[in-house]
Amino acid sequence: MISDRHPLRQLFQEVVAGCYASDGIQDPDLTGYVGNLLTEFAAADKLYRIRDRAGKPVKEIQDMVAAADPVFGAAASFDEEREVRRHIGDYALFATGMYPESLQLWRHSGESSLLDMVRTGKESYYIVSQFDLFEYQKDAPLFARLSRQFELCMHGLTRVREELERIGKLAQ
Repeated sequence: MISDRHPLRQLFQEVVAGCYASDGIQDPDLTGYVGNLLTEFAAADKLYRIRDRAGKPVKEIQDMVAAADPVFGAAASFDEEREVRRHIGDYALFATGMYPESLQLWRHSGESSLLDMVRTGKESYYIVSQFDLFEYQKDAPLFARLSRQFELCMHGLTRVREELERIGKLAQ
């Protein structure tokens, strides 16, 4: 895990907050969550952290959804279902916002379209928001906002990508 004071985490937090603010999103919890998401996904093993029963990384969104099922899938409990659904929402937001061109490649291979990814991401965040009791009660409203504002967050991430590219060119 990358520390809270690591420059990469600080950079992502600042860029996300700035780009989202320019799109009218003034929600520190939401921008903090997205900044942390980018930081965590900087490590490739976090991007594909869902494993099948054989221990291999699950890379297709439909397979991730199947793995989230606590009855027929790999999720051993409803808590694990929540974690897998959260990851699906995170993965869909990251892919559609930061790398929408990857969806074009997936479509040619018969995988999800952009609309499928958006629908699955929104649905997954919505499901996570429904876990609103006990230790999950505090986080549930954030996931409800992520579900409702998925497209806006996706657009914000596209702006984050553009800003990071601009910063990278300045540093050269």
